[in-house]
Amino acid sequence: MPLVTPFQNSLRFAATIGDGTGTGVTFAIAATAFTNDAGVAATAFPGTYNYYNLYINGLMQTADTSSTTTTTITIPGGDALNDGTPIVVQFVVS
Repeated sequence: MPLVTPFQNSLRFAATIGDGTGTGVTFAIAATAFTNDAGVAATAFPGTYNYYNLYINGLMQTADTSSTTTTTITIPGGDALNDGTPIVVQFVVS
């Protein structure tokens, strides 16, 4: 049986599609392009988390839409979106 952690918190990061680089499957936005809830530039995404949610233009995306590392979030095909489209990544951590 897996351990259930008694405490969970979320860390949110915001940016826009215009902050990304690459095209097609290599389109990615660096963690340092995001700001956190305090409005401070992020240095990295969490190294461990329970799960994350990606919101593009305020709509939650399916799990196959992206992948993350501590330094980037990759959104294949994200370069086709308008540069001003808001991106929010919410990591649930314990």
